Amino acid sequence: MQRIAFLRSADIRRADPYIHGISPALAELGAQARLFHTHRDDCGPDLFPGTSERLDPAATPDEFVDRVRAWGADAAVSISLPDENALRDAVVKTRLEALGIRTIMTPLAATRVLCDKWETKRALTAHGLTTPPAVLVDSDLLNDRALPVPAYPDAVRLAARDIGFPLLAKPLWDSTSMGIRFIPDPDALNAYLADPPAAHAVLEKCVAGRLCSVDIVGAGGHYTVQPLIWTGTAGGPPRFTFDDLRHVSPAPRDDFRATAQRLVRLCAALGVEGSVNVDMIHADGVYHVLEINPRIGGATTLSIAAGGLNTFAALLDILAGTWPTRTEAPAERFAIECLTANPTPGLLTELRSRIDLVTCHDLVIDGHDHGGILTFTVEPGDERRAVKDLTELSAQTGFMAPSMLDKIRRLLTPTDR
Repeated sequence: MQRIAFLRSADIRRADPYIHGISPALAELGAQARLFHTHRDDCGPDLFPGTSERLDPAATPDEFVDRVRAWGADAAVSISLPDENALRDAVVKTRLEALGIRTIMTPLAATRVLCDKWETKRALTAHGLTTPPAVLVDSDLLNDRALPVPAYPDAVRLAARDIGFPLLAKPLWDSTSMGIRFIPDPDALNAYLADPPAAHAVLEKCVAGRLCSVDIVGAGGHYTVQPLIWTGTAGGPPRFTFDDLRHVSPAPRDDFRATAQRLVRLCAALGVEGSVNVDMIHADGVYHVLEINPRIGGATTLSIAAGGLNTFAALLDILAGTWPTRTEAPAERFAIECLTANPTPGLLTELRSRIDLVTCHDLVIDGHDHGGILTFTVEPGDERRAVKDLTELSAQTGFMAPSMLDKIRRLLTPTDR
């Protein structure tokens, strides 16, 4: 029987329930799966359709390779996030494939480009995609760790003036909105330069508009663009990724087609293998691409719920050589995700009886409990009933903030419908 190792870092519950969609593919391949993960909690068969092994979060690529080989894996699939773990898995891929163990993950050279925000911008520009203007900030020069260049801070100030305020200072290699600083004016920039970052950064024009993202899955020049996900607003200080309502609408977005085609061409040129997640801002009719994460995204569950193409199963299709199984994955229904109170068994029972529940579980990131994260779908034509039931349940239990419920109501029952 074939053995397939899955590599993971974050809590596997974020992949629930769609990770269980790999079971039919495993059965067809005559394969068994094992999850090699670094999350602090154990992972039982209720969370992953196979066995699991836990590694230390600081485990090196060589330790992953040794554990995967010791199990006797014939192949491996990366489903890790965020970017630093994607880079780890790209190194693991290089070493496993040198040993004859096929691994589904974007190659290391392309992963390095996509982890590095400045290199990503260069690749985006070369493929005709719009990205906010920016300047690379060298922390070694600012911190006097290299050749003394007294004029360097002034050069950064002049570049910032040319770009225009407000600005965002983004760590070159961080992701999930971590470490971003809002710089509204020259005084704030002076303060930033007086206390310079420890690592290189990108100083980028802060574009005001609607935040959105999209997953692209595929390999070998064949890529499927998943439904477009709307995740909040941009134009000021960064906010927690899950603070706003995140949703997919079945209404088509023809204005995204040209951007999607360019993104696919970029994926093909880089040799992407697996899934990538693209973050954007839609402003003035233009999609400004912020970054491309070389991995599945934090909203992959929404993509699958709205369009029906299971990313995790698609990764096995790529491994089996049966990809592409779907060339398009348009949104067929509303898919909605938001923060709630921590779910109790009673609340979960009520939710299942009232809405098309995808998942609802505690959202714990770096040991901090953010409450519950609720994902559900609404079929076209069922919007008003869903709003009514959610309103009644929230009135009874207070599980959802009134402001979030109001956003759901305005999404599903706009006044002009």
